[in-house]
Amino acid sequence: MALLLAIAIGVALLVDRALGEPPTWAHPVVGMGRYLGLFRLTHLPPALAFIAGALVWLLGAALVAFIALWLEGWVLIALQPWVSPLRLVGAAALIGLLLKPLLAWALLADEAQAVETALAESLDAGRVRLSRLVSRDTSRLTDTEVREAAIETLAENLNDSVIAPLFWFAIAGLPGAAIYRFANTADAMWGYRDEREWCGKWAARADDLLSWLPARLTAMLLLPPSWHRLPREARRTPSPNSGWPMAAMALRLDRRLSKPGVYTLHAQGRTVQAGDLQAARGAALRAVIAGATLLAGLAWGLRSGL
Repeated sequence: MALLLAIAIGVALLVDRALGEPPTWAHPVVGMGRYLGLFRLTHLPPALAFIAGALVWLLGAALVAFIALWLEGWVLIALQPWVSPLRLVGAAALIGLLLKPLLAWALLADEAQAVETALAESLDAGRVRLSRLVSRDTSRLTDTEVREAAIETLAENLNDSVIAPLFWFAIAGLPGAAIYRFANTADAMWGYRDEREWCGKWAARADDLLSWLPARLTAMLLLPPSWHRLPREARRTPSPNSGWPMAAMALRLDRRLSKPGVYTLHAQGRTVQAGDLQAARGAALRAVIAGATLLAGLAWGLRSGL
């Protein structure tokens, strides 16, 4: 089982790069979003909205865990990977295929680079392209602010869409990755301080908890040169987790990153300019390779009793 999970991580990343995302109808994260979209809880009183939101979250987490566990168990029972090396490789390939939709490195990297490509066309085109990646209003951003936002999103989602799912896969197999992606999807849909605050409070806290260790691991994988400054910079953002990979990326590139009126990371850094998105992609790719290697080793060690 240890070797199987380690190989599956490599298979998932190879399939991600070669084939990209599965069709919408077959994408589990889309299915998670549709499940969450069935519930309209914002009209409820705060206490009742919190309880209802927690129950919806718990039911959804149980469903995705059950499905993932059933699929993982089916592969193991059908192929019996302990019988021969060929069966082991086949089972690892199938589990890697099942893991792939729960992570998205290639799409993230391509979308971030597409912002720079759009900026080469015009500032308005860059703003529109960025609006596909962020929830903030992009209509008044300068070209520097557009690039900053794209780099921040790349760093934050390096954790949410790649390292954290792999971390929980290494810890708890396919169910672990599935529960994490459900938690992250629920937070993305409900975890806001607006009319969704109370129904999404459980989802937001669950995502904070499950992302706590992976976010800090992601920051370490980016190898920021000023380690001693990382915790202080990371705390400048409202989120307990997203500031870590964003601050690490700012320090790695020696660039100032900011969200107007909210935070500024590495204020002493140079201004973001053309070419920095490509550099950020390179740093993120190296983090993905290092993280996959480390987490494959973690999966091996946990199941080998090391």
